Amino acid sequence: MNSMIDSAIDGTTGGTMKVAVAKYTIDAPRDFDAFALKQAHWLDEARQQGANLAILPEYLSLELGATFDDATRGDLHASLAAIQAYHGRWLDLFAQLARERRMHVVAGTFLLDLGRGRYRNRSYAFAPDGSHVWQDKLRLTGFEKRAGVIEPGDALKVFETGVVRGAISVCYDSEFPLPVRAQCEAGARLLVVPSCTDTEAGATRVRVGCLARALENRCFVAQAVTAGQAAWSPAPDVNTGEAELIAPMDVGLPHDGMIVQTRGQQHWAVATLDFDALEASRAQAQVANDRDWASQYFPSVARAKVAAFAR
Repeated sequence: MNSMIDSAIDGTTGGTMKVAVAKYTIDAPRDFDAFALKQAHWLDEARQQGANLAILPEYLSLELGATFDDATRGDLHASLAAIQAYHGRWLDLFAQLARERRMHVVAGTFLLDLGRGRYRNRSYAFAPDGSHVWQDKLRLTGFEKRAGVIEPGDALKVFETGVVRGAISVCYDSEFPLPVRAQCEAGARLLVVPSCTDTEAGATRVRVGCLARALENRCFVAQAVTAGQAAWSPAPDVNTGEAELIAPMDVGLPHDGMIVQTRGQQHWAVATLDFDALEASRAQAQVANDRDWASQYFPSVARAKVAAFAR
């Protein structure tokens, strides 16, 4: 495979990083310890494949709803309130897992109560020293709006990995070009997309969004997904899609943008991404949407006008 995508170097030396994205099967853990053990097993599997960065999906915290009684876990509002008791342990768990495995971990998302009974869909990224940063989801889906208690975030962030600057775009956010563009203009070259979709149409929308963001910004995109069914849950009840690593579609890169995808029961899609080679690829680019982005900004195309047919 082209060295821009998969090299023989295992690690982060020389501008490369081996990235693993999860096709994460939703289960019904009996308690937090069972959930923690599952996370350890999944991250061990990614680490054994050489991953320096592992990405888990959106709504990961809602799996913890299964640890409560039937009435609580079957009610979205009740389960959101109940899982708040786990937030501190969640942070401690993923900090420990990142330290022990000496890897970066994006721990999906946690629906966090900020103290007003309003929840932010927050994605935490943990560094190998156990420290963390976070990005809130900015745009709400119809499901999240109907819930009546989830609110959008109000800030964009990027973060350092020691090899490349990354950014998180939670599921639906990846379908909007301007916020991602702002993150890439702030130096992000890896877009991390924790997602959860319950229909083929939803999975397609997020995949197309990821492909478009890779094309526009000449960046790699890493999308994690939920899988399986959780009849006990009002949220991640049905799950559809494949985890994937995506590149811009250009010379020396996959013609369809797909570096690697999960298939069937596969847990992780893994590849080594070469960010130095990605940067250098502009020199041989057939097109360079990222370089030509500013050409959109001129007065005569700021607003379209109706044109009359004339003879």
